[in-house]
Amino acid sequence: MAEAHKPPTFGSSVYYEDPMAALEWLERAFGFERSMVIVDGDGNLAHSEMTFGDGYIMVGKPWADFIAAPGQVGGKNTQMVHVHVASDIDALCERARAAGAIIKMECEDQFYGDRTFRCVDPGGHTWNFAQTVQKLSVEEWDKASGGLKTTLGPGWKG
Repeated sequence: MAEAHKPPTFGSSVYYEDPMAALEWLERAFGFERSMVIVDGDGNLAHSEMTFGDGYIMVGKPWADFIAAPGQVGGKNTQMVHVHVASDIDALCERARAAGAIIKMECEDQFYGDRTFRCVDPGGHTWNFAQTVQKLSVEEWDKASGGLKTTLGPGWKG
């Protein structure tokens, strides 16, 4: 018997009108990997999980009246999935663009030391990607921000 999968503390669920197509697109555009796919007797997706680094997302079809894909609510998002990458964020941005992502914010260095880009996938979900390119102290990033004051809690792992 296969050992049970132990997911990270938390992940996110994203809902698509065509979740099978979304699985393929997320692999091609971002390099997510399918870790679990369950289909019903008719070949419809019942549940799926994809990993990226030590995080995961569940991809599915809206299954209750309180869940919707962006296209069902005028393209609005109630969350944005943030993905931190280890290297080559510029290449990832180009990979996503080549797969059909709409780039809403090109790769740009941020005052806190990350380089980020933001895009929208074909299902209407907004994704934010970041790579730490410069390790800065809180004092350095507050100074670079032009006036912000940051307070870090005990759970900060930056």
